[in-house]
Amino acid sequence: MAAHLLLSVSLLLSSLSGAVSTTFTLTNSCGYTVWPGLLSSAGSPPLSTTGFELAPGESRSVDAPAAWSGRIWGRTLCAADPGSGRFSCATGECGSGAVECGGGSAAPPTTLAEFTLNGAGGNDFYDVSLVDGSNLPVVVVPQGGAGATCGATGCLVDLNGPCPADLKVVGAGGAGIACKSACEAYGRPQDCCSGDYGTPATCQPSASSQFFKNACPRAYSYAYDDATSTFTCASGTATYLITFCPSISSLKSSVSSTTNPPPSGSLPLINDTVSFAGRGDGYSSSYPYASASPPAPCPLALAAAAALTWLLAAPRHQLRL
Repeated sequence: MAAHLLLSVSLLLSSLSGAVSTTFTLTNSCGYTVWPGLLSSAGSPPLSTTGFELAPGESRSVDAPAAWSGRIWGRTLCAADPGSGRFSCATGECGSGAVECGGGSAAPPTTLAEFTLNGAGGNDFYDVSLVDGSNLPVVVVPQGGAGATCGATGCLVDLNGPCPADLKVVGAGGAGIACKSACEAYGRPQDCCSGDYGTPATCQPSASSQFFKNACPRAYSYAYDDATSTFTCASGTATYLITFCPSISSLKSSVSSTTNPPPSGSLPLINDTVSFAGRGDGYSSSYPYASASPPAPCPLALAAAAALTWLLAAPRHQLRL
């Protein structure tokens, strides 16, 4: 009798655990292989994997337990050393020496998708952050979901090409493979929101962070950019699609499956002019779009702006992990 009761309780707990879990579906829409990395925050239970290979066009789902917090990113230009067999990546490197990151975090510059599930008020909090720079276009789209601020966010733009020269990371072939943050490039307290600049009142956007923000209005651009860059869905109502290098058509299809209409008059997912901020805080570098007359809108930007002219307003909630 006792054994039967114990079995029943175990099955019930297992059922409840499954009901409150959240699924992340990672899709690689890039024309090259991406190796996602996954890191659980301190105190959060580990996921079933901390890293894997994702070929072009491939998707893979990962279940996260209730109240999970962590980050997901893409690694690029990865290979195992022929001599030692040690695995490493040119961007997003987690230092494990293997495909699985094993608890290692992403080395900047890396685009980060950040999540806190079942957080304050019974909500999932999520964002796409360029605070540590950028290496890949990444978009997060909730599938289903409830709540006034439950919607798509991220960065559709590949910033590696137009990245300012003093922030650009160049690969072996001479092409840009990532774009640094001002904090990593210069290490100044005002860029890193540290020291005397460690509060929202004292740390303001720099010209470098405006480069990211103007291209991707919904993404985090500096540490205190949460007013326009943090999103929430009621916990247990959404699964999350994380797409690397999303196309406009696939993104429109993903967004159409969400349940919440965007509020009118909100900002787009991508700037329809793709005009980036110029100098304004003493930097000596020249930015590629710093002229008074911005370049003509690119077709990708215009298509994205026409398809996605909305941004869900978000509460102030810091998600730095």
